[in-house]
Amino acid sequence: MKKLFVVSGIFFLVAVSCKDAAEGKSEENEQAEAIFPKGQKGPSEFFTGNAYPYGLVAMDSVYTTLAGNVYFEPGARSHWHSHPPGQILIVTGGVGYHQIEGQAKETIKKGDVVQCPPNTKHWHGASKDEGMSHIYIIPNTEKGVVNWMEAVTDEQYLNN
Repeated sequence: MKKLFVVSGIFFLVAVSCKDAAEGKSEENEQAEAIFPKGQKGPSEFFTGNAYPYGLVAMDSVYTTLAGNVYFEPGARSHWHSHPPGQILIVTGGVGYHQIEGQAKETIKKGDVVQCPPNTKHWHGASKDEGMSHIYIIPNTEKGVVNWMEAVTDEQYLNN
């Protein structure tokens, strides 16, 4: 009986491992897909849902550029905001949305590059069903970095 229990346990572990490997869901694969550390959860005064910003290039007077990564869990998004010098987003994983005030919401996915013009009110975040990560680049930081505004409502977020 003990031998049967051990054999059954080994069979179960092998079956689960093979299933995860076939689906590409091993812990090593998940780690390999993440380019940067997750970071700390962003504050609710700037994000709705769970968003994790992580700084990559600190602001200084030599490069005058700020860069980082943000991982958004499904449904998470930034609040409306603008950047005096503008912003560039490079989507590194998943599917999300970007919207400039007064324009239609755009779907963005891994490999997309988004340019947010200077002083333009916009938001970005994950789709409702899938997380999204992007690198943000803010050039010419001597002009300022970010002006945070109100939260994106559920109606705005879900609107096509």
